[in-house]
Amino acid sequence: MKLLSFLILACALAAPVMAQQDNGSVESKIIAMEKAWNQAYKFRDKKALGSILHESIVLVNDDGSLQSRKIFLSSVDAARPSEQQQAEPESISVHVFHDVAIATGVFREKGVENGKPYERRNRFVDTWVYTDGSWSCVAASATPIH
Repeated sequence: MKLLSFLILACALAAPVMAQQDNGSVESKIIAMEKAWNQAYKFRDKKALGSILHESIVLVNDDGSLQSRKIFLSSVDAARPSEQQQAEPESISVHVFHDVAIATGVFREKGVENGKPYERRNRFVDTWVYTDGSWSCVAASATPIH
């Protein structure tokens, strides 16, 4: 009987959160946030990036190095905005597991580095968590596609 009461209470507490978000709306929200991340990075909008990236995010760069949120945001400060730089998603797929969403896809990056134009494609995996009424990215990685 105690177990049954516990299960009923647990379901009752979880129901409002689950009712609040259906998977389709979560997928749309995460895709929009992925695109907002690209735009915020392009325009060096540290405030927008700070609202998207969780305080304890772990970023795995395409060279295998790790970055904290603080180091990533500092690098954004050091870089100049560039109209030539672009990071465009070619594809994004989102899989939702309750309060966790995994975004995978491919993005194309163009820009000028050391006076030379470049174009790269990367496959990415970003992990998003729903806490305190909003989604934030807690882990991100990118792997070059050759």
